[in-house]
Amino acid sequence: MAISKGFIPLFLLSMLLLAHAHEMVNEIDGKSIGDSKIDCGSACKARCKLSSRPNLCHRACGTCCARCSCVPPGTSGNQQVCPCYYNMTTHGGKRKCP
Repeated sequence: MAISKGFIPLFLLSMLLLAHAHEMVNEIDGKSIGDSKIDCGSACKARCKLSSRPNLCHRACGTCCARCSCVPPGTSGNQQVCPCYYNMTTHGGKRKCP
C-alpha cells in the first residue's frame, strides 16, 4: 500500500490548520461579552465621520460593533486591530464593516 507523495504534506497542513482553528475558538470562548463593553455609537461616529454615505456607514458599523465588541481606530484601515470586524462579509462576499 503506497502513500502518494502529496498526501503527507497535505495531511500535515490540515493538522496545522485544525490546531490554529482550535486556538481561535478557545480565544473566542474565553472572552466574555461582558468583559469588553464598547460604546458603539461614539466608536462608529468616529469611524464614519469622513464617509460619503454616513447613514449606511453607521448602520453597518453598529452591526459589526455589536457582534465583535470592537471598532478599529481611525476612519479606515487598521484591520489588524480588530480581525472579527474586518473579516465579516455580506452574503455576496464583500466586506460588511466600514
